[in-house]
Amino acid sequence: MSTPAKRPLYRDFTEQSQIDAQYDPSIALSDPRAPGKHFVAQSAIARSTLRHVLDVPYGPTVHETLDIFPADQPNAPVFVFIHGGYWRALSSKEFSSVALGLHQRGITTVVVNYDLCPHVTLDEITRQVRAAVAWTLRNIAYHGGDPQRVAVGGHSAGGHLTAMCLQTEWARDYGLPQDPLKAALCISGLYDLAPLRYSYLQPLIQLDVGTIQRNSPAFLVRPSKTPTWITWGGAETTEFSRQSQLFHTVWSAQGNHSTLKAIDGADHFLALIQI
Repeated sequence: MSTPAKRPLYRDFTEQSQIDAQYDPSIALSDPRAPGKHFVAQSAIARSTLRHVLDVPYGPTVHETLDIFPADQPNAPVFVFIHGGYWRALSSKEFSSVALGLHQRGITTVVVNYDLCPHVTLDEITRQVRAAVAWTLRNIAYHGGDPQRVAVGGHSAGGHLTAMCLQTEWARDYGLPQDPLKAALCISGLYDLAPLRYSYLQPLIQLDVGTIQRNSPAFLVRPSKTPTWITWGGAETTEFSRQSQLFHTVWSAQGNHSTLKAIDGADHFLALIQI
């Protein structure tokens, strides 16, 4: 008598190990600590060489802060960066390095900090990041930035949170223009959270059906005037590729503009470094 086929956990995946192999970007690295060391070292350089204002509060809780690296010239365009770490690790301080390249191009950089799972839920993290963007739109002029030229972007979990910002009802919930952002950049993001419920991440991020539905941007897309670049590393797993292509498809289906292009040869971490 034949053994019955296992019921899939998600799509064609029947084992957690299969999902982990797709969504744990450190598995393939010879030194899993190397990307973190790189970001910490480069971020220390940014804070030692660039003018900055750290830990500016944008909300009432202790982790709701952001770091600002003003451009040298006034009325500069602004890039708001949202860090990754699968919503359960890292902070703004590991990503001060983002300001190094942007400063050379005359761009003011805002690096967002937010609280982490499991101390807070994914719903709360999304709320905090939206509040950080709203704060930037209202206050960045006091730090030399142009509130009419604010773009947002992020990597990995930050790519997901960037996509969630694009779904925000800015006029209804914040009293801002409905599409206040000039551009968005999603790097190696997660747009369908369902597979992560069956991954090594679940004990910390604690996804349930409702959380997945409320926080999977691939299924929440609204019409938007914000042009979006969706990218990922060409050497990443097929699931990271699928996630980006899925979001591009549903974003475009609403009549929105997006550019879809992988970064040739880049793994999950090099996708951020080489962007």
